[in-house]
Amino acid sequence: MQGHLADGLVEVGPNGRERYYDSSGYGRPRGDGVVLDPIEAAHLLYRGDLDAVDGAGLQEFLADNDGIVARFLVYKDLRQRGFYVSPAREGWVAEPTGVDFVVHPRGDGPWDGTVEYRVRVVGERTAVSVASLGDAVLAVVDEESELTYLETDRPAIGGDSLLETPPDVEGTLLGDRAICWSPPADLYERGFYGQPLDGDDDALQLSLLEAAYLADRGVLSVEGGADAIESRGRSVEGDRFGRRLTVYRTLRACGVVPKTGFKFGADFRTYETVEHVDELGHSELLVRVLDADAERSPRDIALDVRLAHGVRKRMVFALVGTDSVRWLSVGRLTP
Repeated sequence: MQGHLADGLVEVGPNGRERYYDSSGYGRPRGDGVVLDPIEAAHLLYRGDLDAVDGAGLQEFLADNDGIVARFLVYKDLRQRGFYVSPAREGWVAEPTGVDFVVHPRGDGPWDGTVEYRVRVVGERTAVSVASLGDAVLAVVDEESELTYLETDRPAIGGDSLLETPPDVEGTLLGDRAICWSPPADLYERGFYGQPLDGDDDALQLSLLEAAYLADRGVLSVEGGADAIESRGRSVEGDRFGRRLTVYRTLRACGVVPKTGFKFGADFRTYETVEHVDELGHSELLVRVLDADAERSPRDIALDVRLAHGVRKRMVFALVGTDSVRWLSVGRLTP
């Protein structure tokens, strides 16, 4: 059968509907024919189920439409995995904005209106707005045409670690940390704030984030108060300190205990439940703090995901805006 390119679609005439749409979920019906997205036409040419488009075979068709190659590779892979796949065109699928394909559950087709995955295709060198993710699978095509699927969502963050801390804990700012010389035992043992200076000493070392949070809540007293701590933080870390402090405060308010994620290459590791440090379980999340408008390369995102997976944690990005924190979770996916 022959196709004809018109208005950005490939038209196939009589019997096209039965052969392509009704039997295999390609395109959309038009009379007893069908109209195909160029990706679908390329796949039918690849399979030998379509003879030509305006006389062009697969090689010529892709050469004339080289901007579709990455999407063609993803479409072909998803079809080979047994899915019916609909190009995200207006009028073809619900909510087509921001994605390239809608993947239907195995056994379903475009006529069912069901969705297994919403897929966005990017090359490995394409910068991605992190805030634009959260409701789609990112299909990354690398330079050797291998595919990596990254599932993204917007998780609810919460825990039950809400220690009521006593006021009037005295501390001293020393460099890029604070020291509490005689803190209540619960501050570390049940709140998991700081790190003991020595096993035989009551003194507790606090990060500037922990100190700023406790001072802001009226728990910790240092010379100059919370403003002095935040000023010190910005002097050693710049604007990044303010973003990390916003996320730290938000996590604590959600009942989650954040601790440094330095050993894992992240900003924080987190604990949803802390009853006592002697009974501490493994941390659940790795959190990387980003500006709300941040862009990251797929390579950097994949590196973070691989790192978290390797230590059995979930990778979460905290996107800090003017008045809020948005959460984005990313993980590897095998469709």
